[in-house]
Amino acid sequence: MSKTHPVIAVTGSSGAGTTFVKRTFENIFRREHIKAAVIEGDSFHSVTRAEFKQKSAEKTHFSHFGPEANDFHALQALFKSYSETGTGKKRYYLHNAEDAASHRARLSAKGIVCESCEGEFTPWEELEPHTDILFYEGLHGLVKDNSSAGKYGGYDVAQYVDLGIGVVPSVNLEWIQKIHRDHAERGYSPEATVDTIMRRMPDYINHITPQFSRTHVNFQRVPTVDTSNPFIARDIPTADESFVVIRFADPKRFNVSFPYLLAMIHDSFMSRRNTLVVPGGKMMLAMEVILNPIIHDLIEAKHQALSQ
Repeated sequence: MSKTHPVIAVTGSSGAGTTFVKRTFENIFRREHIKAAVIEGDSFHSVTRAEFKQKSAEKTHFSHFGPEANDFHALQALFKSYSETGTGKKRYYLHNAEDAASHRARLSAKGIVCESCEGEFTPWEELEPHTDILFYEGLHGLVKDNSSAGKYGGYDVAQYVDLGIGVVPSVNLEWIQKIHRDHAERGYSPEATVDTIMRRMPDYINHITPQFSRTHVNFQRVPTVDTSNPFIARDIPTADESFVVIRFADPKRFNVSFPYLLAMIHDSFMSRRNTLVVPGGKMMLAMEVILNPIIHDLIEAKHQALSQ
């Protein structure tokens, strides 16, 4: 952790809503005039799309959730470098042809040759200079493994995170969202998506779930309609058909005022001493009301540390 170069990590599995949270942070950064170094989690995959297809055909439980398909040591090195010096290296994963064309043009203007195609990575490049904060959004912002399993163990990304945010729908809701999204956006059949869920399960249990015990704030969306069989659900529960459970690991650390939050967010209530519950439609408001003061304080602490 670093006062002079803070690191924020938003972590959640595929379909959890981390992209939605990213937009909330972008709004806060714009209002607070914060220059952020933005890191996309999938840029730290260790395999291209073609390599992933080949290896997942060879191994039953090979998935993007686990260490075999990611470079957690490189991610730790970035967080460490940024927290100490405000510098580091990043790259991008090219999701489609439009991404590839856009990044080739951007890098060409910098004099960097990029011949990567969709499903591959851009070359490594230095972070933008003089950023205020590093912002990571992806699957593995708080991963940790104390084993000595060579390249697949012995990493601790979480130790460098100053603000860790978990975005965690209830498991059945997460599966419903993934089944519907994969069908609508990628043309996958529900059966193919269920196979993917099953293949990922060991890595989900061992590498995704433990991160939510290391976060500072968790946002968990819980439906108020029957989702007992997610594999036959006809639609995704709407925001009005859900609550968001917000758990603070240590409210005192960030000076969280529950009376203020209860007054600001209509129909919210507390279920435990460190847990706030808000209507699903108020999720973005809740995020901004909670996170804006925390980020403001991080930047203030940064300025004070640099002025000493």
